Parts: sequence; structure tokens; C-alpha cells
Amino acid sequence: MQPYGGFWWRVLAYFIDAIILQIGSSIIGGFMGAGIGASMAMMRSGQESIVSTAMLMAILLTLVLQWLYFALMESSAMQATVGKLAIGLVVTDLNGNRISFGRATGRYFAKILSGVILLIGFIMVAFTERKQGLHDMIAGTLVWKTRDPRLVRNDESIFV
Repeated sequence: MQPYGGFWWRVLAYFIDAIILQIGSSIIGGFMGAGIGASMAMMRSGQESIVSTAMLMAILLTLVLQWLYFALMESSAMQATVGKLAIGLVVTDLNGNRISFGRATGRYFAKILSGVILLIGFIMVAFTERKQGLHDMIAGTLVWKTRDPRLVRNDESIFV
């Protein structure tokens, strides 16, 4: 039986993912910032709202890309983000199967709730029997410490 992915393993995986996402956001921000700067240079008085709209669009684009990164990677055949792959973690449903894009999306947005309540939803990983955070409980997922998702499937006795 494979062990569950514990708190510190998941924190380390998230740091790796955060670095990757920051690099991507910086590249997007650089291009959009150059565009905003060029627009400001040619702007007439009274057109300042265009800059605010462009900045809001950059923020929204970054948020959408982060959601897609987590949801697409965790619902893929790899069942993990790049950070989780590097550490050796996989995300499954409660039966050890690959999760759907919809479930991965729910898990991603449930992380907002885990964070809003003073990070208690994340800290729960350290204290629950199956190392589940609030977002895992909401989405019905488990995180396993393994590089091969096949090792956690098809053995119904471990989920009883």
C-alpha cells in the first residue's frame, strides 16, 4: 500500500508549482505591460480607464491560466502538476482512479475556501487520517506519495 502525500511533501510540491506559475505570469505580465506602456504613451487625457481595464484583463488571464494549469495537469494521465511529479505525488479520487477535469476544477476552487479560513483547510492535511485537506474532502480526492498512479488503483481493500 502506498502512503498518502503528507503536508510537507505537498508544501514542497506547491513551491515548485508556484515558481513555474510565477515565471509564466511574469512573461505574460511583461508582454501585457509593454502593451499597456505603449498605449499610455499614445493616450490622450481622459482615457485612463483603458489602463485599468488592461490591468484587470492581465490579472484575470493569470488566474485562468493558473486554474487551467492545476485542473488540466491533475486530471491528465500524469495525475499531477509538475511540482507533484517532481516530488512523487499523484491525485486520485477516493477509489484510486484518475479524476475528471470537473473534479479537478472543483478541487482547485475549493482551495480558495481552504485558504480563506486562515489556511486551516490546508493545515488539515497534517492531522487527518488520509492526509486530506478541506479541498480534498470537498472534491473527494486523495493525494498519494508515489510516482506511479497504477500502484494505488485496483486494490479495493485499501479503501475500506
